[in-house]
Amino acid sequence: MAIVVNMPRLSDTMEEGVVAKWHKQVGDKVDEGDLLAEIETDKATMEFESMPGQEGELLYIGVEEGGTSPVDAVLCILGEKGEDIENLKSAAPESTPVKEEPKAEAAPVKEEVAPVVAETKQIESVSVAAPVQASSNGRVVASPLAKKLAEEKGIDINVVNGSGDGGRVVKRDIDNYIPAAAPTASFAATDNTYEEVAVSQMRKTIARRLADSKFNAPHFYLTMEIDMDNAIVARKQMNASGDVKISFNDLVVKASALALRKHKAVNAGWFGDTIKYYNYINIGIAVAVDEGLLVPVVRNTDFQSLSQISGEVKRLAGMAKDKKLQPSDWEGNTFTISNLGMFGIDEFTAIINSPDAAILAVGGISQKPIVKDGQVVPGNVMKVTLSCDHRVLDGATGAAFLQTLKRYLENPVTMLV
Repeated sequence: MAIVVNMPRLSDTMEEGVVAKWHKQVGDKVDEGDLLAEIETDKATMEFESMPGQEGELLYIGVEEGGTSPVDAVLCILGEKGEDIENLKSAAPESTPVKEEPKAEAAPVKEEVAPVVAETKQIESVSVAAPVQASSNGRVVASPLAKKLAEEKGIDINVVNGSGDGGRVVKRDIDNYIPAAAPTASFAATDNTYEEVAVSQMRKTIARRLADSKFNAPHFYLTMEIDMDNAIVARKQMNASGDVKISFNDLVVKASALALRKHKAVNAGWFGDTIKYYNYINIGIAVAVDEGLLVPVVRNTDFQSLSQISGEVKRLAGMAKDKKLQPSDWEGNTFTISNLGMFGIDEFTAIINSPDAAILAVGGISQKPIVKDGQVVPGNVMKVTLSCDHRVLDGATGAAFLQTLKRYLENPVTMLV
């Protein structure tokens, strides 16, 4: 009897997936545990294996490589050779195909390239020497996924060197592509010009989740200045050995975890008819990647040392940027931290990462005059802003949390007790 394998839901926010690669083809034998395909979700590209009971010959592929399909649509059909599956195929929703690239002319020595620019601006074409991958009939030789990624990133696939068989452009070529340096171009104002880029799965999910949070959760914001003089000295002493490099963000993560331990009401989540007050502390760290923002989770943060937090944050950030995070890496946060201090941002507000009750926005450390012991002296100040869901938190509760956070960061030795 034929078995329908549906597009799996590989993350809690996944609504559709892109088949990056098939590891089985029609006619191949499939056993339990065999690797069927690689599927790109809104957060990572993950391997999908056949589950118990999903065995037989691969009779039909419902989503070609590079194609997009909603969760639970027919991914493929397994069964016995010659089995009638027409009624199952007809029930399969059509996947979104990758747009075909226009035919390219025979490969010239130089190609005219129009770089991507902001709306209502246009760059004059500049001549850039670059090889063009084309078949004998003039069509670009590239995988469907490579074409889709190139379109999403605004890359002219004609100028990408292919590393696949016969010079075929594949996914890794797009991921590793670095544009050639071009002469300075002049800008000319023109009307009705723009560059249109398809929205990626990740960006679609970010847009939906942040809109839901911003428009449904009544945000209010609390900002506090923290004297970081002692933190600067303590960090310098910690890093003197050279074994582990502690960042200011690591100090903020540790201080936040210890403050959450004292203010359980902030370590909470809104779930409509109920509020969950967690007995564990898992802090999500916002990480910027090419297509948006991911929030991997440092688990049981309050029980981890600064060196452990440092190592875990570096590991998760690296996996996020390589799109290798697994569901266990991004699920289960109880509080979130977003730090833009390293980008020169002094102060900002962040949108709550629902269902969390709060998110901490961390700015950079700046020098300014401060008053100590009645004297105006130079100081190092960092601003933090707590965004709170007023359905869960009140102002006094959020303020008490920030006061505790401030005490830890201004006296880092207390975090080691």
